[in-house]
Amino acid sequence: MKIAFHTLGCKVNQYETEAMKEQFAAAGHEIVGEEDLADVYIINTCTVTNLADRKSRQYIRRMKKQCPQAVVAVTGCYAQVKPEELSAMEEVDIVAGTGEKSNLLTYVEQFCAEHQAQLHIRSREDLTEYSDRGIITSMESRTRAYIKIQEGCNRFCAYCLIPFARGQVRSRDPEEIVEEARALIAAGFKELILTGINTALYGTEDGFDWPLTEEEEAAGVSGIEIILGRISRLPGDFRIRLSSLEPTVVNAGYVKRLLQYERLCPHLHLSMQSGSDRILKAMNRRYSRQEYLEIVRVLKAYDPGYGITTDIIVGFPGETEEDFQDSLDMIRTVEFCKVHGFRYSRRPGTAAAAMTGQVGGEVKNRRIQKLLEEGEKAEKNYFAKCAARKEVRTVLFEETDGGLLTGYSENYIKVYASGGEDRLNRFQKVRLLEEYKDGMKGEIIDG
Repeated sequence: MKIAFHTLGCKVNQYETEAMKEQFAAAGHEIVGEEDLADVYIINTCTVTNLADRKSRQYIRRMKKQCPQAVVAVTGCYAQVKPEELSAMEEVDIVAGTGEKSNLLTYVEQFCAEHQAQLHIRSREDLTEYSDRGIITSMESRTRAYIKIQEGCNRFCAYCLIPFARGQVRSRDPEEIVEEARALIAAGFKELILTGINTALYGTEDGFDWPLTEEEEAAGVSGIEIILGRISRLPGDFRIRLSSLEPTVVNAGYVKRLLQYERLCPHLHLSMQSGSDRILKAMNRRYSRQEYLEIVRVLKAYDPGYGITTDIIVGFPGETEEDFQDSLDMIRTVEFCKVHGFRYSRRPGTAAAAMTGQVGGEVKNRRIQKLLEEGEKAEKNYFAKCAARKEVRTVLFEETDGGLLTGYSENYIKVYASGGEDRLNRFQKVRLLEEYKDGMKGEIIDG
């Protein structure tokens, strides 16, 4: 059969889609593009906002219209938290929750034989073990590959449905992670991105008791350091990037320990969500503005050009103009290299949905526009300072754009430079010159 996939949402979903593709391909099925006519369309959904839900429904309808006789299977977070809503859609044949992705091959083949609608959902309480989907050996990108190391979250931020959608914290076997990393390096990937629902929670759950080496025990290694250390010791020409770290879990001391891993890129996605202590407390974020800034100071002391990206929500219930100004002030203070702004989305079942002081849409729209403007100013200021320092960075070039090579530096700047295509999928030293398009223009330094 011809199988097409469409992925919404986070890097974890992207990784899991790749794992499903390999599973279907190994069973003899042909993987085709989502715009192609297919026998089966698998939609891996997100539910972080109401917009994400709506996009999922729109895509489901579009695929069924594109190929009415095709089987439509829906999985992911939206399927987990609202299975009845999706089952009620006439276009949907199979609904499988987050804990059932590794079983989709069986469900699809069963549906094709029996033509009976299917619903497969496990409760959050039953999502207690890391689901083994095997080791993946490829990615759509030829240069960067994701490795999922962890599943679930127990932080329960007031606005977030993800702990309900993904279940309890459970960590992947470190030996399997290292084996997957080794396979990806052998396949030619130069950047390994460690991802999870909350990567900082790796190894923190009760019952995580994988044996440590004598060196690890002597160094007091725990959590994600186990993975960083073991992958770092693998032979090959590669680097490691963390997809994100949550300040709800880590502090300045924890982050300082990570700086010892030379293969780890000097870039962190550190979700702030608000610059107001009052709103952070209401969000159940478990850190203060000052504690966040202490992490930033550690990173910038190590490397003034350390790349810090973030997420910020506007219009959380009870957010005043003063609270919003605190968020803008943090953008100016930290000088993020990228700010992702979001309007608060009311999600039934979360603590915030029942809070008083819900902020109107007009106010949220005005605030998000201002927030994104400040984020762009911070980004431009960050680029200007990198240029003023005449920074030389290591860039992994991935493709060409308008006759220029383009790729990302270790501190997550998109860099454009002149050069031949023989430099693709290779690390190159590049002097950063000036802001250009959505990143910076650079000059390759040979020798």
